[in-house]
Amino acid sequence: MITPADLDTLWLTFKVASLATFLMLLIGTPLAWWLARTQSALKGLINALVSLPLVLPPTVIGFYLLISMGPSGFIGKLTHSLGLESLPFTFTGLIIASVIYSMPFVVQPLQAGFTSLGEQPLEAAATLRAGPLDRFFNVVVPLTKPSFLTAAILGFTHTVGEFGVVLMIGGNIPDKTRVVSVQIYNHVEALEYTEAHVLAGCLVLFSFVVLLILYTVLKTQPNLQQIK
Repeated sequence: MITPADLDTLWLTFKVASLATFLMLLIGTPLAWWLARTQSALKGLINALVSLPLVLPPTVIGFYLLISMGPSGFIGKLTHSLGLESLPFTFTGLIIASVIYSMPFVVQPLQAGFTSLGEQPLEAAATLRAGPLDRFFNVVVPLTKPSFLTAAILGFTHTVGEFGVVLMIGGNIPDKTRVVSVQIYNHVEALEYTEAHVLAGCLVLFSFVVLLILYTVLKTQPNLQQIK
């Protein structure tokens, strides 16, 4: 059965994933738009930096984030100079780490969608005197809805299932940084396999349902199925 502590971790995980996904869409949308349209020599470098979490072990990213956010790190010194709390082992630090680690799962689908859109819809809107923001929100966003859906779902589910980064940055503090993946680890370590099965099963079912929704929606958009 799901214990009250398990319910707390589920709720905390949902909060972390929801807020991280919102921030990733907020940051990732203009970044993906720039990457899809720029001819800058920095495009390759930025693409590589954004994609780095795809190839690095989570513990490596978590370790360097922990160092940079610590008292001697450049982020830690910045937060200290601003009178802010130390980020490691806090909810805020957990959100920042989740955004950094899951960002490629948001940027890449959006970048693919923006690239596949082409110039014709934007040029047509420009002939009607639509401004840049008008063209983006009334032309680009409606035509790339599957990309936004893909980005949101992949970003959310990847954040829910992450373990290495959240353990390095967030630790294992009840009601503060202990998310579902860490709670499953706690159950296994304590030989509480029944409780671990229940939580793990919840994640499996959740992941299957959201991916089923994703591919069902993409199937209704055959001209945009390449945006995955």
